[in-house]
Amino acid sequence: RQHRWLQAMIFAIEEINQNANLLPNITLGYGIYDTCFLVSTGLEGSMWLITGKEDPVPNYRCTSQSPLAAIIGDATSGTSIPMARLLGLYRYPQISYYAGVDKLSDRHQFPSFFRTVPRGKIQARSIARLLVHFGWTWVGILAEETEYGDLSTQSLREELLNTNVCIGFSEFVPTIYSAIKVNYIIDLINKSSVNAIVIICYETYILPVMQEVIRQNITGKSWLASASSSTSGKIFKNHLLVGTIGLATHKANIPGFHDFLLNLHPFTSQHNMYLETFWEEVFGYKWPNTNTYQSTPTNELGKESKLCTGTESLKELDISYFDASESRVAYNVYNAVYAAAHALHDLYMCKPGEGPFGNGTCANIHDFEPWQLLHYAKNVNFKNKLGEEIYFDDEGNSLPVFDVINWHQTPEGNFEYVDVGRLDFRLPPGRELIFNNSALMWNGGQTQIPLSVCSESCLPGFRKAVRQGEPICCFDCIRCSEGKISNQTDSSDCLECPDDHWSNDRRDMCVPKSIEFLSYTENLGIILASTSILFSFIPAAILCTFIRYRETPIVKANNRELSYVLLLALVLCFLCCLIFIGQPVMVTCMLRQTTFGIIFAFSISCVLAKTIMVVIAFTATKPNSSLKKWVGPKVSNTIVIVRTLVQIIICVTWLASSPPFPEENMKPDPGKIIIECNEGSTVAFWCMLGYMGLLASVSFIVAFIARNLPDSFNEAKLITFSMLVFVSVWLSFIPAYLSTKGKYMVAVEIFAILASSTGLLLCIFFPKCYIILLRPDINTREFLMGKGTFSNKN
Repeated sequence: RQHRWLQAMIFAIEEINQNANLLPNITLGYGIYDTCFLVSTGLEGSMWLITGKEDPVPNYRCTSQSPLAAIIGDATSGTSIPMARLLGLYRYPQISYYAGVDKLSDRHQFPSFFRTVPRGKIQARSIARLLVHFGWTWVGILAEETEYGDLSTQSLREELLNTNVCIGFSEFVPTIYSAIKVNYIIDLINKSSVNAIVIICYETYILPVMQEVIRQNITGKSWLASASSSTSGKIFKNHLLVGTIGLATHKANIPGFHDFLLNLHPFTSQHNMYLETFWEEVFGYKWPNTNTYQSTPTNELGKESKLCTGTESLKELDISYFDASESRVAYNVYNAVYAAAHALHDLYMCKPGEGPFGNGTCANIHDFEPWQLLHYAKNVNFKNKLGEEIYFDDEGNSLPVFDVINWHQTPEGNFEYVDVGRLDFRLPPGRELIFNNSALMWNGGQTQIPLSVCSESCLPGFRKAVRQGEPICCFDCIRCSEGKISNQTDSSDCLECPDDHWSNDRRDMCVPKSIEFLSYTENLGIILASTSILFSFIPAAILCTFIRYRETPIVKANNRELSYVLLLALVLCFLCCLIFIGQPVMVTCMLRQTTFGIIFAFSISCVLAKTIMVVIAFTATKPNSSLKKWVGPKVSNTIVIVRTLVQIIICVTWLASSPPFPEENMKPDPGKIIIECNEGSTVAFWCMLGYMGLLASVSFIVAFIARNLPDSFNEAKLITFSMLVFVSVWLSFIPAYLSTKGKYMVAVEIFAILASSTGLLLCIFFPKCYIILLRPDINTREFLMGKGTFSNKN
C-alpha cells in the first residue's frame, strides 16, 4: 500500500512537470525519506529535507539547490505530530495524506500543517453515526498506543456522550510487538460481552492482534475499522473477519495512474526507489546482485529461488495494487502534491507591485522563504482532473467525506471490500449518511445486523432501570406500573395516563377508563330491580286482601287503617330501591337517601303506633283505666305524623345545607371511574339512619314488653320479631356498607332495604294472611277473645 502511495506522488509530480499550464518552465523535484513509523526517524528525515544534509545542522540550509517547497506526509498521526511541531517553527508547509488526529487542527500548535484527509473529529463523528445506525450500543475500542490513538479515543468518547452507546472496554495496542499485551487483549475480547469492536489503529500495529483473533478462531464479533486500517488486505483476509465495516477516505479513479503503474520497471523508471524490492515481492524472484545472493554459491541459487531477469511483465499480474479505481490514500497523496504545486504556481504567477507581502512585493520562485509559500498554501483552491474541488479550511482540513466499506468473501474464496455507503458532513444534519443496507454482508452470510448490546431492548410496556455501578447501556427491563405506559422500545421512563384513561394490560397504550355504576343493563341491576318490583306486589296484594276482608275480626282487631297505611308504605319501601339503580345524577342523588329515610321512618312509625295502640288497648280494658280516652285513631295518627315529621326535618336540613351530588370516584379502583353519589354531609346521612334505628329500637322495646299480653293481642309478638329482624339487618348493613365500594356499596344498601322490608312484611302480615286465607274457621271474634275453639278438621 505504502509503495503505491509513493508511486502516486511520483506520478503527480511527473504529470505536473508535463503540464504547460501549471508551473510553466518550472520542473518539480522530490526527495523520499521513509519514517518507518518511528518518531525519531520522522524527525531525522524532516531535518534532512530541511537542511539538505544527512547530518542535519539545525537552523541552516546547507544546499545551493532550489529551496524545499513542502513536505508531503507523514501517513501516521504519531509521526506527523512531532514533524508538524518542528516544521511549524520554520513555517514549512506540511501536507499529510493520512494523519487524521483532531489535535493537528490546532493552528496555534501547528501553524503550517494541512491535510487531504478528514480531521479526527469527523472520523469520530462518523464512527458514532455508524454505531447508532447499526444499533450497536455496547462496544469495545482498540486504539494504537500513540498520541493519535489516545486523542482519537477521546474524540470518540466525546461523540458517544450524545448517543446511547456505551463503551465496554478500551485498550491500547502496542506499537512495538508484545506477546503479553496481545494475549491480554485477546483474553479481554473473549471474556467481554461486547460484540462490536472499533479499531482505531494503523495496520502495522493491529496486525498481530487480528492474526491472534484468527488463530484462536474468535467468532461472533463485528469489527468497525477506522480509515487507518479499514482497506488493509493484510488484516482482513480471513472468513472470520468477513462483514467488517470500515471507514475509508474518499476514493477516485486517477486518470492515467493505472497505466503508469503497469509501466513501472526497474530498468526504465529512474530515481524510483524500492522498485527492485517491489519487483521481488510481486514476482517472488530475487535479483542476482542482492546481498543475499552475493554470498550464496551459484549452484545453490536454483534450489532456493528463481532469479529476476527484467523480462517479467506487470500486466500478467492480477493484484489490487494496479486497481487505480480503488485509489483512496493514493488519491489523497495525488491531491496533496497538486495542492503544493498550485501554491507554488500562485507564488510564481505573482505580479510585482501586486504581491501579498510588504509594499506589494512577490516571492522569487527560485529563492523563497517557507513562510511565503505558506501564505499561498492557505488559500489554495482548485479543481483536479476529476472535477473535484480541493481546498483547505481555516484549520488546514480538507473535505469532511468518508466512504463506508464492507469486507466480502467472493465465490472464488477471495476477500475484497465494496462500497456500501458514504458519510458526507457537508449535507444537512440527519442526512449525512447515505447507506445501502442491501449490499451488506455479515459474518457467516447473515443478512440481519448482528447485535451488540449489554442488555436486550425493553419492549413497549417496560422501562429501563440502570444497574447500579454499570454503564447506562446495562439495564433491567421493569414493567410499567398501573396507570403508566411506554409506547416505544427502550423507554427510559413510563408516561402517566390522563385522569380519565388507564393503561391496558400490556402497558403500551392508555385506554379510556371503564365507567362503573349499578346499571339496569347488568345482571346485578336487573336482579335487584326485578326483585324490588316483584316484592312490591306482595304488600299490594296483602292490602287488597285486607280491604276485601276488612270486616273480618282479624283485620278489624289490629287497627286496620294503620295496617292499610303500613302496607302502602311497604310498597313504597320496595319501590324506592329503583332510585338507587341507574347512573347517578343530581336529582336521583338527592332523592335516594332522603326518600328511603322518610318512607322507612314512616313505616316504622306505623309499626310503633300499632305497638303503642296494642298496649293502650290492653290497659284500657282494665276497670277504672284512665287510658280509655286514648283509644282511637287520633293517637296513632299523631304518633305516625310526628315521628315522620322529625325525619322529614332532618332530610330537608340535609338537602338545604349540604345535599348529595354525583361524583367520579377513582380512588377505590384507579382503572375505573366509579360514578356514585357523594352524600354531601355524612353527619346528616348517619343522623337519618340513626333516627331510623332509634324508632326501630323503641318499637322493639315496646313490643318486647308487650309480648306476653293475652292471645287476642298477639300482634305485639309479631312486631317484636319484625323489629328484631329489622334491627339485625341494619346493624349488619353498617360494616358491610363501609367495607364495599362502588356499585356494590349501592347493592348492599338495596339488599338491606329489601331484607328489612321483607322482614316487616313476613313477621307482621303473613300470619294474618294465613288465618284469613287458609284458616277462616278461626277468624272469629270468640277465638280472638280466647273464648272459642277450633278444629283441625277440613
